[in-house]
Amino acid sequence: MKLLVIAVSAALVNNVVLSRFLGLCPFLGVSKSIKTAAGMGAAVIAVVTVSSSICSLLYDYLLVPLDLVYLNTIVFILIIAALVQFVEMVLKKKSHALYESLGVYLPLITTNCCVLGTALTNVQDSYGLAESVVNGFGTSAGFCIAIILMAGIREKTQYNNVPESFKGMPIVLLTAGLMSIAFFGFAGIM
Repeated sequence: MKLLVIAVSAALVNNVVLSRFLGLCPFLGVSKSIKTAAGMGAAVIAVVTVSSSICSLLYDYLLVPLDLVYLNTIVFILIIAALVQFVEMVLKKKSHALYESLGVYLPLITTNCCVLGTALTNVQDSYGLAESVVNGFGTSAGFCIAIILMAGIREKTQYNNVPESFKGMPIVLLTAGLMSIAFFGFAGIM
């Protein structure tokens, strides 16, 4: 039951993009089409879930016993960078079209603060391995939900009659703000 609460809380109540405002660069940059948004969401799910497990293991079994906790941010960034490179190589080989459509945003997963933020949140909340993996998956699933919803809305507003002063990024930011307000409604669940 505790793992389910962690997953739902991470995905909906404490959505990394719409409640904590982490990972806004790829959220705003890649959410122009549902296909690329889903690809970015899948890549983030893979990186965050795997990095959460590896970071948890390294923190609990290497950094804490050796009293090197102060190195956790550096170690976590190195793990995340290696995982992103791996995902990038896989996408380049298996789905070159998606690799091209994600462009510069794919390597930017390395510096995506929601990835590092999840690893640091796991440490801060003293999560064990299972809780870290579930929190990582829930957080990245929440990112995926938010970016796909934003892409769907952006595809629809593209054909609407939007006032000139709201065209482009202003309507996107307004939409993101309204989505954020809507996601705060999930706070009543927990």
